[in-house]
Formats: sequence, structure tokens, C-alpha cells
Amino acid sequence: MNTTHSHANGGALPAITIDTAIEKKEQVVDAGMQSLDHYKRALPKWRYYLRQQALPLVRWETPYLAWLQATLRSPTLDSYFAITANLGTHTFFMIGLPIMFWCGNASFGKGLVHMLAAGVFFTGFVKDFFSLPRPLSPPLHRITMSGSAALEYGFPSTHSANAVSVAVYGILCLHEPDNPLQPSTRSALEALAYFYAISIVFGRLYCGMHGFVDVIVGSVMGALISLTEYHYGTALNMYLLENSWTSLSALLLLIIVLIRVHPEPADDCPCFDDSVAFAGVMIGLEIGTWRFGRSSFADIPFDLNALGYPAVILRILFGVLLIFAWREVAKPSLLRGLPHLFRLIETWGLSLPRRFFMPASEYKKIPLRLRVDNVMPNVSDLPGLITAVRGPGRGRSVSVGPQSAADAYETLAYRERRRRESGSAGSKPGLRNKASAQDISAVQDDNSSNYIPSPAAAARSSAVSSSPLHQKPSDFEKLMGEGTVIVSPVEIDGNGDAEPVMYIRSQDELGHKEVFSKLVKPRVRYDVEVVTKLVVYCGIGWLAVEIIPVLYEFIPGLGAGHLRVA
Repeated sequence: MNTTHSHANGGALPAITIDTAIEKKEQVVDAGMQSLDHYKRALPKWRYYLRQQALPLVRWETPYLAWLQATLRSPTLDSYFAITANLGTHTFFMIGLPIMFWCGNASFGKGLVHMLAAGVFFTGFVKDFFSLPRPLSPPLHRITMSGSAALEYGFPSTHSANAVSVAVYGILCLHEPDNPLQPSTRSALEALAYFYAISIVFGRLYCGMHGFVDVIVGSVMGALISLTEYHYGTALNMYLLENSWTSLSALLLLIIVLIRVHPEPADDCPCFDDSVAFAGVMIGLEIGTWRFGRSSFADIPFDLNALGYPAVILRILFGVLLIFAWREVAKPSLLRGLPHLFRLIETWGLSLPRRFFMPASEYKKIPLRLRVDNVMPNVSDLPGLITAVRGPGRGRSVSVGPQSAADAYETLAYRERRRRESGSAGSKPGLRNKASAQDISAVQDDNSSNYIPSPAAAARSSAVSSSPLHQKPSDFEKLMGEGTVIVSPVEIDGNGDAEPVMYIRSQDELGHKEVFSKLVKPRVRYDVEVVTKLVVYCGIGWLAVEIIPVLYEFIPGLGAGHLRVA
């Protein structure tokens, strides 16, 4: 049965002979040993040991998460938690935070940027260090509006770190003795902060994106980051402002060193991309605030009533448009020019020896419309985002089944573990058993509804087909490792490592269809992308805190210099 299926990312998958891949057992490598070897090869021994010690926690909590999700799920809660999850994302803060610098809240905004950058960097650092998967699907259903979220590792939760750090910092500021707000207003804002944090953190559990340990550790990291910023952030800002450029340079060098020591992940996880982007924002923020604080524009006040709402709205629109314009111009220019510089640097024996990144000497040019990060949307993405949110699913997707390499490997590893524990060795080691192959061979076209599970699969799924009130966590444990993953013979990559080709099946709950697709290897990533992100996001931070506020004073109707006290 030669069938061309739609790829999960929208591309057409080359015609694959599913029956042939299943019937020729010698071409189907066993689940377990390939998955275990993957992390053993990819990680240093000591990191692999730590990962194996932490992995049982992820597996232990998965049935309880699935039971919680099945007990509480409703269409209303699905939409609520999928939409509100955006309030804890990098994109939300990256678009919203610059406004604080343009509307008289520069000190509070800088504190939030510090916390967000630290949260994204250090949770990404830990994610890549441990390379732990998200809780398994099935039995969990993944509810999300972000296509890239499932590609990241699960431990710890960046959403939780972001939400808790913002909430704790806001509550600490509300309790300051010189806070001018009325007690009733402070109480309302404090309650809102608690609700925001709890909603984001619990939503990660409800949406099946994280486990209990993920959100607990992420929340603790967020609280520690906010306490550090609250007690020491102002002192650091004053120290940098009062000293020469050498102190600032030392801080910038520390940021670059942290990027350099960021752990190599076992899979192509986008955590490093996010960390680099926010490191760039930090560099631009510190340079811009250091320069702006020493300029003649630093004492210009902001008064909403004096400026008027139309002028403030125009200031915000001008700033946002300028940031997007910078990104649209700078990124393709850097992608076009940097490879020449990197090839020259390589001749000196220097390069960026990171896994998954191709050195400049091995390619000629880079697609200029390349999407190098997920932190901010491209201008071309905006119409699609609006259309998706207005659609029947409100931009969210609900999927069941592996979505990333980490998901697939964990599905295979758990299946092998279960087989070892049950002692059922009915098939030749290293090959799938016949019943499992029959389940997979029943996959039809994406829109087909004629899939009839085998008796074995039907028996497993019947355990969770009853009312949620009659389900137990142990019922969901039976579905762990039941995701469809087919492993073909290994391929030898450029480093001489053996890598399998995997095919996965995921179910789109909202679209009422199943997608059987090749788990393609990540796109080629270029060494210049790291510096490109650093420069682009450094520019965004610099624009937000210095260049745009200065430009306001030269545009009639937007400046506030006339409000300065003589």
C-alpha cells in the first residue's frame, strides 16, 4: 500500500510503503534498545547517569496527570488554558515589555526583562542538561497553541518560571512602604497576580505539557530569580551606571560566557535558540540603559494626562513598528553577510563547535526567509496567527501521540521496559511482534475513519473508555508506550553515528484525523544563526530602552521634553 501522507509540519511526505516496512521484519528495529542507545551515545556518561536517575519521576507521574486531565477536561477549559498559556510565553513578554520603557515604567520593565531572560536561559540550561521528555502521550492529550512547545524537553517548565517570577516580583513591589496605590487596589492587584501564576502553572498540567516535578522546579526557579532581582537588581543597576564602561563590559562578557557553556542537548531542542535570543536582549538592554542614563534625555518625565491617549498610542505604534522593521532588515542582512566572515575565521582554526550547527565552510548560502527563532513572530506570520485564532479551534490543537524525537524515544523505551517486566519475549529480539505490526498496518489516509484496532489494542484502550469517575491512574498507565512509532534501519550520519529513521502516528482530536508521518530530522542549522540572533535581539533591546525614547523627542507630538521641570 503506497500512500503519500501529509507531514505534520505541512509538507508532503514522500510515498512510503507502510505494509512493506511492517511486513519485512528485518527492517523494523526494536523500540527499546535503539532508544536507550541514543541517549547513551549523545550524552556524557555522568549526564546520562543523572538523566536515568530522574527519568522514573516522569514515568511515575504520567498516569496521575492523565487521570487529572480526563477528570477535568471540557471544551471551555481546553480553550481557556490553551489561550492563557500565551501569557507566559516569550513572545507575549517580548512584545509587551518594551511598552513599559515608553510609558514611564522603565525601572519595573528592566526588572521584568532581567527575570524573563534569566528564567528562559536557566530553565533552557537545565532542559538541555537533563534532556528529559515531556510526560507521555498517550495517555495524555497535548493541548497547545504553539507548534514549537512540544519540541522542547519538559523539565523544568519555563512557563511556570516566567509566571511565578512576574507574580512574586509584582507582589513584592505592591508591598513596598512607599507604594502610592490605595489598599483596595493593592489587594486586587495582588489577587490578580496569584490568580495569574496559579492559572499558568496549573494550565501546564491540564494541557498535558508538563508534569508535577516540571512545574514545581520551574516555579521554585522563578521565585528565586524574582527574589534575587528584587533585592539586588537596583544595586546592580546603580553600580553599572556609576562606573565606567569596564564594569559594563565585564557583565556583557559574563553573558557571552554563559552562552558558550550552555549544555549540548541530546536532540535538536530549540531551548538554546531561546537562550541566545534573550541573552541578546540582555546585552542590548544593559548597553542602552547605561548610555541613556548618562544622556540629557534621562530626566524627561512621562505624564499620561499631559501627553494624552492619542499621543501615547502613537508612541507605542511607532516603537513596535520600528522594532519589527529592524528585525525584518537586520536578520536577512546578517544571514547574507556573516557566512563570509565565518569562513575567514575558520581559516584561523576557530569555529563554533556546537552540535546540530553546520559550519560556514560546508554551505554556500542561507535561505533569507529562514525562521531562526520562535521568540517573536515574523511580519509575514501575523495574518496566519489572526486567522488561526479566529478559526473554530481558536488557534489551539489537541493531539495524541509522539510529537518530537524525545517523545518517540521515550515511547520506545517505555515499551521495551514493559516488555522486559512482563517477560513476554514472543518475537525475535530486536523486532516488533506481529500484533503491534497489525495495529500499525491499519493506518489509512489522514481523513480515514476506517481504522479498526486489533483485539490487543482494543483491550488496552477499553481500560480508559469508561466514565472518568470510574477511571484510576493505573488504567492510564496501561496506555503508556502505546504511541505508534516505527523504526527503520539505522542511517550513518556525518559524524559516523548510527541514527534510525522513525515514523510516528499522531491523532488530531479537533480535526478528527490521524497523521502518519516521518519524524524528519531537524532542518539544517547554520553556525551564523547564533550570532544573528545575538545581534538582532541586542538591537531590539537597545532600540526599546534608548534609541526609540530619544527619537520621540525629534518627532512632533510624541516627545515629552516640554514636561521637564526647569
